[in-house]
Amino acid sequence: MGLFSKLSTALLAGATAVTMFAGGASAGEFDGYTLRVKLIGGAQYEPLYTRIPEWEEATGAKVEILSRKNHFELDREIKQDIASGSINWCVGSNHTSFAPQYGSLYVDLNVILPDDVIGGISDNVNKASTVDGRLVQLARHSDVSNLYYIKSLYEDEKNQADFKAEYGYDLAPPETWDQVKDQAIFFADPPNFYGTQYVGKDEGITGRFYEMLVAEGGSFFGSDGKVAFNSEEGVRALQWFVDLYEAKAVPAGVPNYLWDETGLGFASGTVALSLDWGGWASFFNSADSKIQGDVGLIRAPKGSSGKRTGWSGSHSFSITEACDNKAAAASFITFLTNFDSQMVEARTGLLPTRPDALEAIIEESKAKGDDWLVHVFETFGTSMAEDAFAVPPTHLWIPISNELFPQLQAAIVGEKTAQQALDDAAASANQLIEDES
Repeated sequence: MGLFSKLSTALLAGATAVTMFAGGASAGEFDGYTLRVKLIGGAQYEPLYTRIPEWEEATGAKVEILSRKNHFELDREIKQDIASGSINWCVGSNHTSFAPQYGSLYVDLNVILPDDVIGGISDNVNKASTVDGRLVQLARHSDVSNLYYIKSLYEDEKNQADFKAEYGYDLAPPETWDQVKDQAIFFADPPNFYGTQYVGKDEGITGRFYEMLVAEGGSFFGSDGKVAFNSEEGVRALQWFVDLYEAKAVPAGVPNYLWDETGLGFASGTVALSLDWGGWASFFNSADSKIQGDVGLIRAPKGSSGKRTGWSGSHSFSITEACDNKAAAASFITFLTNFDSQMVEARTGLLPTRPDALEAIIEESKAKGDDWLVHVFETFGTSMAEDAFAVPPTHLWIPISNELFPQLQAAIVGEKTAQQALDDAAASANQLIEDES
């Protein structure tokens, strides 16, 4: 057990004499200091923050949370801070998809964090957390989505017979996204029950479209550096979302959905299939969920190319160059990504970025006889190893997403054809690229 893990255990046991803390700070070294932070909020992210009082008690510092928003709103706020020159805070939530656009906002953690802290995180994750040779973020957990489903729907003999009669193949958890569409339309009974759902705005729908594009054999960028998503593969990918919306197999409100809406929607028992992150796994199978004990999970299905969807990234913490106490900030983000902190997140189903935490949560789940979490981590671990792919490594990912997602929405609700929407988005995106050159 490492230094920071030992310290957390001591704190929980009521120890009062702590000589060292995360980031190399002495106990009480930050007495009277207030660390100002901006954090991502939402159901998946909150359990970790219950540990913040432990860090405050050990270091003598206080944490002032200036923002606690979804990442899209937080991203817009951070950009406003950059534009106005008002970076008066130290730690911000970050993500491997968002980080390339922030320029010199954040420090190179290689300079201020000990090697053993950085080395505790997976090498692959640290590589993805590096921008232009600078480690600008320390990752708390990694994400890739897999397909949850309601098991009893597939076990129902009438459903099996009716589906086979209508579609000509056996009803079973889907292997392809075409099968997902068939099954979602079959199960749908709007407005009481829906076959599936998806996030429909901001970078959420951009990412979902992007991974479907890849699974269809397409590319986001072409060899000429311009966007290439308005291809035949892109049209097929977008048409999947359009067809489900037209068939009323998804809720009418999906163009306004983000992650909490899809997670809570599936847990409500009114959606048959849902592609979602691992952080919802424990909640879906808890007493707070209408589908407790009836949840299945499989790897994400394949597109027509034979490749699975696998949009992936890591949530993280960064320290601003303008921070007035980088030692305190380093201590704070080290604490929130240490072994014990990652175990807090792992127990909800989130995938640790520390290999020791991943191994430990699997063994802990086996010891408890928690077959569900064992299955979750084996499934998500396989997906991260075999299916996962990041967004293109460009600082224009979010600006291009901001041009693309309204066009995706326009196609989904029937205002434009899929081809027209993608062509319009490509024109705007390529103008952004040209303006940069």
